[in-house]
Amino acid sequence: MKITVINGPNLNMLGRREPKYYGSMTLGDIEEMLRGLGRELGVDVDFYQSNIEGELVNALQKAGTDCDGVILNGGAYTHTSVAIRDAVAAIGVPVVEVHLSNPHTREDFRKISLLSDVCVGTIAGFREESYSLGLLWFAGRKGQAS
Repeated sequence: MKITVINGPNLNMLGRREPKYYGSMTLGDIEEMLRGLGRELGVDVDFYQSNIEGELVNALQKAGTDCDGVILNGGAYTHTSVAIRDAVAAIGVPVVEVHLSNPHTREDFRKISLLSDVCVGTIAGFREESYSLGLLWFAGRKGQAS
């Protein structure tokens, strides 16, 4: 099983960016944690991050042909991008939406996700463990059809 983890804008700033919401781990720390968990679970994990909407669409489309599923933290594009939503709907592999913070406890505009209804599920508010929970869900599906 191969899972691609795709991160949107400003997630490259983790570790410095608003630790109150996002914790102190860097994106590299999260990737290292997920690689280790993937090894334990027998799941290959690839990573992609961009601040550019079109590049995230391209990464989703590529993941749809190259992997068994996607863990997606769309960052701010979660609340604004119809293009990313349409890419998730089009790729034909399950996508789990994750967030480090809980958007429902934050500003009103963060409470709306354009992605949730085209994802198989949403995991939010558990900081870096949101990603781990997504990977555990995929590992539990090994051998099952999408």
